[in-house]
Amino acid sequence: MKKIISLLLLFTFGLSSCEKDDICDANTPTTPRLVITFYDNAAPTSLKTVTNLKVVGEGKEDTDAIIFNETGTSVTKYLTNANTISIPLKTDAKTTTYKFIYNATSATPNIDVLTFNYETQSVYVSRACGFKTTFTLNPRDNTANSGLIRTDPAGDGLWMLNINVVNSNIELENETHVKVYF
Repeated sequence: MKKIISLLLLFTFGLSSCEKDDICDANTPTTPRLVITFYDNAAPTSLKTVTNLKVVGEGKEDTDAIIFNETGTSVTKYLTNANTISIPLKTDAKTTTYKFIYNATSATPNIDVLTFNYETQSVYVSRACGFKTTFTLNPRDNTANSGLIRTDPAGDGLWMLNINVVNSNIELENETHVKVYF
């Protein structure tokens, strides 16, 4: 009888030392991307699709642009025709700069450059997932464009006519952070 009780106790202690697997669930929110939604400048409540938009990070070649279509060709995988895009921000810096190339496949594309200024914060998710980084766009002044700088390096005129930061706290990807009117 003592042997049976000893075996049961040993078995019980053995099970109690087991831990669940450390696998991060794919549905767990991780470091969010910045969500930009495009609107018609003439009808500000109407979504508008951007034609052949290519987004390229500062210091990157056009062939290192953000991939929007995994199954696209060597040219089309970098293009999108959408009214909403999501782009990553650098987790190890305080700014991220992108070239937004409108009508990228035409003979006369239009390029606007946006620089996003922000603070980062590491947030613990779980033992399996580790940490994620959240962002807060920095208010540079008291305007609606706080947290970003827009330039026209090619001198071809700004295609982004108006930009509004609607949510400066970038914690989730299911909400718009920046509205662009063109």
